Amino acid sequence: MMNTPDAPLVVSLPFTGKWKVQNSPLRRVPSHGTHLLATTYAIDFVGVDDAGRSAPTASWRTAFGTEPPELFFAFGRPILAPVSGQVVTVHDGEADHEARRSQLALIPYMLGQQGRLREGTGAIAGNYVLIETADGGPVVGVMHLRSGSIRVSAGQQVREGEHLGDCGNSGNSTQPHVHVQAMDGADPWTARGLPLVFRSFGEKPVRGRTFLQRENELPQEASTVEAP
Repeated sequence: MMNTPDAPLVVSLPFTGKWKVQNSPLRRVPSHGTHLLATTYAIDFVGVDDAGRSAPTASWRTAFGTEPPELFFAFGRPILAPVSGQVVTVHDGEADHEARRSQLALIPYMLGQQGRLREGTGAIAGNYVLIETADGGPVVGVMHLRSGSIRVSAGQQVREGEHLGDCGNSGNSTQPHVHVQAMDGADPWTARGLPLVFRSFGEKPVRGRTFLQRENELPQEASTVEAP
């Protein structure tokens, strides 16, 4: 039986720089509207600049179509190990598809959700790395990595903060971002999602002007965070 903690698992932010929070478990649980694939307490982060923008420009494609993932600040940013442990699963080879900020482009994409589920974990999680914590503890995953960027392999020991790969737009992703989740097993189809908190980070609330120091907490929905 896997050793799972009674309290939320404490992990580090898997990046440096500024990122906007989406699907925070502080807003609702399950955070993504489903328990499927152990995403009960998962959280998403979208890379932004100092002005809080996810991309430097907007065009007619922003309003009506799709945009190249390379346009976005998050795309290609290093994604770091949230915990130390053993890599139990690596999945790569999923394409980084076009991004969608347009509601018109989002509608047909959302209608394809069931089809992606039938295609398997990679069609939803994209390229990802799963790390099992010490002594058979919880498994922590980072998802939607850039195709071909993963630097680690299954069975490898990694240290917290180690470069795992780069942020991408693979899998079920409407724009480049990183998805983080904890679970009580290495198979997302049978595992249960576990709550997590982040060890230390700065958080600028939605209507705030400065970053406030947080420890062993979750950030609020739509706030901006940065690693220490």
